Amino acid sequence: MSRFEDAKKIYESFGVNVEQALDTLKKIPISIHCWQGDDVRGFESDEQALTGGIQATGNYPGRAHGFKELSRDLEKAFQHIPGSKRVNLHAIYAVSDKPIGRNDIKNEHFDPWLEFAKKNNVKLDFNPTFFSSPMVKDNLTLSSPDEEVRSFWIEHGVISRDIAAYIGEKQESPCLFNVWIPDGMKDTPADRVGPRLRLKDSLDKIFKKPLKDDVVIDAVESKVFGIGLESYTVGSQEFYMNYAQQKGVCCLIDNGHYHPTENVADKLSSMLIFNKYVALHVTRPVRWDSDHVVLFDDITKDIAREIIQSKQPERFLIGLDYFDASINRIAAWILGTRNFQKALLQALLLPHEYMTKLQNNGEFTELLVLNEELKTLPFHDVWEAYCKSENVSPDMTWFDDVKTYEKEILSKR
Repeated sequence: MSRFEDAKKIYESFGVNVEQALDTLKKIPISIHCWQGDDVRGFESDEQALTGGIQATGNYPGRAHGFKELSRDLEKAFQHIPGSKRVNLHAIYAVSDKPIGRNDIKNEHFDPWLEFAKKNNVKLDFNPTFFSSPMVKDNLTLSSPDEEVRSFWIEHGVISRDIAAYIGEKQESPCLFNVWIPDGMKDTPADRVGPRLRLKDSLDKIFKKPLKDDVVIDAVESKVFGIGLESYTVGSQEFYMNYAQQKGVCCLIDNGHYHPTENVADKLSSMLIFNKYVALHVTRPVRWDSDHVVLFDDITKDIAREIIQSKQPERFLIGLDYFDASINRIAAWILGTRNFQKALLQALLLPHEYMTKLQNNGEFTELLVLNEELKTLPFHDVWEAYCKSENVSPDMTWFDDVKTYEKEILSKR
């Protein structure tokens, strides 16, 4: 009998249907962020600096330049990532033969991405890009008191949302359209209300056109602070939660955008009760929102566990968001995505109904003992079988292929 069959028997003794768990895992898509591949540079200009209170630290060789290289690198990553996948784009990844302005982007500039997605059997998500632009004045965009600046960014939001709708219609799958802005202040503001009133008005204008959520799912994303924006963030969690509730849009949770002691997993069940969807950006903050590669760690496991325990994983729109420029970028994509898939699988292999029964019956000692026992069950044997069924390596031998690709392709850029 194989190790997988032995593992199945062990899990089944705890009331877990392993085959059902694997079937569920295959159907949970993870949106892979394109910007890990080029350090959030985009295609506007190779000299464009990354601004907006975020940083991609490191100078590992081989970052992608342009659509051809970035799409090729993504395809290499796909070869080693099992399950259902999506690709998350920013507006700065418009494909054009000549430089174009932020508000000159059109539907056709993303047709190459749609062709890429169809070829690789993935779907796309889309974000307006409110950073890395000379039109970010005094660290402000949609909340700026300068009407020329604010109008520029409102226009960008409207154009980007129309492109998201175009993508959603073409791919016949909803495109998540997520608004994140860097707006904030380094020191204590004299007026906190004014910028937030302007932000609300700007968002109202961006989301004015009615769009069905089978084409576009609108989202807004909060943050605690950014580098150079330590004292005040206009788009705070409280602001966006209230705005999302009032407008019926999705409030996206990025687990790097909170205080280090907050348990982001604990927020998810509350968000699910009051929202049709819960959108996620999964990352790994180290002391601040430093966007390290996602690990198979307790924080990641807790998030995945909440998704699975809800019994409604289809209501979670899962995306990754990190950009580590100090390591091989393709390895970063593969490792982070596989780690979250491992976390989902481990959560799927828990006897949730029995554990809930223990909780409701007040059997907390047995629940504690069971939780600890489950940690050492033969999880890897199930993961190995899953990867083999998806024709990808179950262990780190995938890294040999990545190293070869680095030597033959990345090192020559």
